[in-house]
Amino acid sequence: MRLSKGKRKALTGYLYIMPWIIGFAVFTAYPFFYSLYLSFFDLDFTVFGISSTFAGLKHYLYAFRVDTNFPIQFWNTLLSVGLSTPLILIFSLVAAILLNNKLKARSFFRLLYFLPVVIISGPVISELVVNNAAQIVDPRRYFIYNFFAALPGTVSYPFLYMFNNLILILWFSGVQIIFFLAGLQKINGSIYEAAKIDGANSWIIFWKMTLPLVKPFLLVNAIYTIVDLASFANNPVNTSITQRMFDVDKPYSYSAALSWIYFVSIMVLIGVTFLLLRPKEGTR
Repeated sequence: MRLSKGKRKALTGYLYIMPWIIGFAVFTAYPFFYSLYLSFFDLDFTVFGISSTFAGLKHYLYAFRVDTNFPIQFWNTLLSVGLSTPLILIFSLVAAILLNNKLKARSFFRLLYFLPVVIISGPVISELVVNNAAQIVDPRRYFIYNFFAALPGTVSYPFLYMFNNLILILWFSGVQIIFFLAGLQKINGSIYEAAKIDGANSWIIFWKMTLPLVKPFLLVNAIYTIVDLASFANNPVNTSITQRMFDVDKPYSYSAALSWIYFVSIMVLIGVTFLLLRPKEGTR
């Protein structure tokens, strides 16, 4: 049967992406759903192979009812992601606004802020964190840190967290700065000139013009940051999942259940972020 020109082009396109589809199905989709299957079964390694017995929600209930370490690690990780994300977004937006201005050696400073993303790979930054090399500055020596430390715990915790993790926040901000720079450079400069002629100061211009125009990039950066922090190898949940994979009494099954608990919680966090930052109908 003779194919039309459009169908031949479509078939050619599918043939080009077929290696990716096969790779995704074999190396991503299959392990993804197989881990869900494992989380509901007890596995037993025998001389005849792997035998599985249906366990229902046993491993999920064990994580919160019996395991004394995972709930603490789980909530601490979610709290860390929840606090780090807005701090990284605020810092990267401020840095992008500064780097978008006309200043000498602007390209050098852009490279300087993005350099950690290039040289600090996953294993490198993991070793820095493990050996406490990320604590370059000790914030406890400064008055402002001690001032916040004297406040009630609910008020002081976010500020103390920011000071204690300042270096990591800077490390995780490189890609976000690039995204915000791309958004800022799409804004027509004549809009700012017209606003200044009408008497708008820098603060009004930021809140009424810059922030609404870069809001789509804010959403992308927020989701990227959550995923980046959640997948960081050294966070407590990922470390616990890795260590529990080879438990003698529940190999793979319990770690798979922990993975799905963590995955669903991160997806809920991303969903909440999307609802808070999504563009409104009238602004699209």
